[in-house]
Amino acid sequence: MNNNDRLLRLRYALDLKDSEVVDIFKLGEMDISLDEVRQLFSKQQEKQEKEEDEFSENIYNKDLTDKMLESFLNGLIVYKRGHQKSKTGEPMPMTFSLKNHKDVNNILLKKVKIALLLKNEDVLDILNEVDVNLSKGELSAVLRKENHRNYQECGDRYARNFLKGLALRYRD
Repeated sequence: MNNNDRLLRLRYALDLKDSEVVDIFKLGEMDISLDEVRQLFSKQQEKQEKEEDEFSENIYNKDLTDKMLESFLNGLIVYKRGHQKSKTGEPMPMTFSLKNHKDVNNILLKKVKIALLLKNEDVLDILNEVDVNLSKGELSAVLRKENHRNYQECGDRYARNFLKGLALRYRD
């Protein structure tokens, strides 16, 4: 699953319009036009020579970089919860914690959890709705910082099912 797929699934799950996606990117400190957003969501029409299945990577007209995805996720937090303020009342700077592409799913889960005010039990319930059973300890390991000794990488399967569960919860 590539970043465009992640964003497309998240957009569907939260029922966001293209104009809202542009606004969320702006809140995440990234200027992107409505036309560019549409390119992020439109797949190339060329047929791939290999066999296609539901887990093969889609090819989009414009690739969504890790930095762009994290900007969107930061903007989603601001969009849903408002700007975080420091003790002095000034807005806190955006945090970019994505260092490796392999941590994209972990960051996605963390930031969506924050944006939607989900507790660990809520995340487990969302995963249970799509028949993915994860223990509290496993979820805790996925939500830890990258350099923590109990950190565990979140695979595409969990991220895909989490976004599917979000769609079931928020679109029904």
